[in-house]
Amino acid sequence: MSDEALPDFTSATYKDAYSRINAIVIEGEQEAHDNYISLGTLIPDQADELARLARMELKHMKGFTACAANLGVDADMPFAREFFTPLRDNFQSALGEGKVVTCLLIQSLLIEAFAIAAYHIYIPVADPFARRITEAVVKDEYTHLNYGQEWLKANFDASRAELEQANRDNLPHVRRMLEGVAADAAVLQMEKEDLIEDFLIAYQEALTEIGFSTREIARMAAAALVG
Repeated sequence: MSDEALPDFTSATYKDAYSRINAIVIEGEQEAHDNYISLGTLIPDQADELARLARMELKHMKGFTACAANLGVDADMPFAREFFTPLRDNFQSALGEGKVVTCLLIQSLLIEAFAIAAYHIYIPVADPFARRITEAVVKDEYTHLNYGQEWLKANFDASRAELEQANRDNLPHVRRMLEGVAADAAVLQMEKEDLIEDFLIAYQEALTEIGFSTREIARMAAAALVG
């Protein structure tokens, strides 16, 4: 994309929208850190690896905090904390019940696929400083998605029913989150349809790798439309 087609990073309108988009990213990385640490209590033999993933998320959070400072923007963190409330509450409930499968679906599949989609769509329209940060981060996010994907694949038969229920309970929240951020994303030249398509591609590819059939995945994806 040529510079002429990029947003005006200095405009008040851009900075206002960016304050919320950037806050969502920062909060998402913080929550990912906390979630991976929590998962280590459910999968003790994986605690060291999960702690490594958590440290990567903190590094990402610091990078995105620097992106806001570079543009002279204060991230709207209260907005972002409210934005993640439904998934956070569901993760914490599952954690309290020891439901590792549900926790992995929320963090390692849904949230990571959400992040990958957002970063892919953002990179071409980002300011040069943020583009460098985001390009490095998105590579790590595939590692995180792959962790949950591989664990669930190895435990697929025992996890199938809980995965389907967790999908029904949580995928509608992601759809609402994407819709809730659409107006601000559009100011950054990130289109809602592109975000949804990229998210569904990443999420459905993970479900395929875990072991679900194409028919099952189509039924699971439909949960986003009826929730």
